[in-house]
Amino acid sequence: MAEKARAGAEIVYGAEACHKHSMEQLEELGFPKGVLPLKDLEECGLVRETGFVWMKMKKPYEHYFTGTKTRVSYANEVTAYVEKFKMKKMTGIKCRQVLLWVPITEMSIDDPKSEKIYFKTPLGVGRSFPASAFLTDDEGTDEGDE
Repeated sequence: MAEKARAGAEIVYGAEACHKHSMEQLEELGFPKGVLPLKDLEECGLVRETGFVWMKMKKPYEHYFTGTKTRVSYANEVTAYVEKFKMKKMTGIKCRQVLLWVPITEMSIDDPKSEKIYFKTPLGVGRSFPASAFLTDDEGTDEGDE
């Protein structure tokens, strides 16, 4: 399945090239650049026909979003199917909720004017946060790192 999903992909290797590629992708999709703060990227891929993307890191990574007071865990590989203002069938991302790590399977901006990003779990339950909570320094806010 993984090989089939990646057929015809544009693949980028190396930390600097992958970071640049992922930032361009987020911008193209309409998301703030800080929404996927992945570190030490080794490989990124995009299959334009299906919208399948993946990002591989050297090791799993945890990030604390100060703007939402949320801890998020990223596996060494994160995948999704993307389209303008939406990432669905996401894998490799979990959010800390009280004592549990809950998978995040979808991220969307239903109304760009509302400036809210919706995050959904496999059960369809979710939360929204202001897009401004995920802006990077060059977009206008600072983001915590741990």
